[in-house]
Amino acid sequence: MSETRIPAALRRAVVRRAAGRCEYCRSPEAVSAAPYCVDHIVPERVGGKTESKNLAFACYGCNGHKGSATTATDPAMGNGVPLFNPRQQRWSEHFAWSSDWEEILGLTPVSRATVAALAFNRAPFRNLRRLLRRAGELPPEANVQD
Repeated sequence: MSETRIPAALRRAVVRRAAGRCEYCRSPEAVSAAPYCVDHIVPERVGGKTESKNLAFACYGCNGHKGSATTATDPAMGNGVPLFNPRQQRWSEHFAWSSDWEEILGLTPVSRATVAALAFNRAPFRNLRRLLRRAGELPPEANVQD
């Protein structure tokens, strides 16, 4: 939970930049039962600032799983690595979609750790992606800045 209230104009800018999708898992807020939030990528309690370059639009699930973490374990190598940072890294260089568009695959140690830590491929997300694909809403890349 943020200790600092994020000014409305900054919040709107973060949402606009994300095109209404979670900047971690790319799920659209428009079909979510829970409101999305503006996440401090580096939490305030460890020195993160409330400024655009440290904020990401996040779904309830990703934000809840991330919490105040900035690192996680890469399941392939077993070592700790930083979590994906949407302000410093390009989503398309770290993640890919499975052939059925239901799972997000980690391509790098950072993304493998992020997929695992934020539980990108839990059953509700896979079900949602199946429906979004049928509705023509996946892939989201055309609508989201990378």
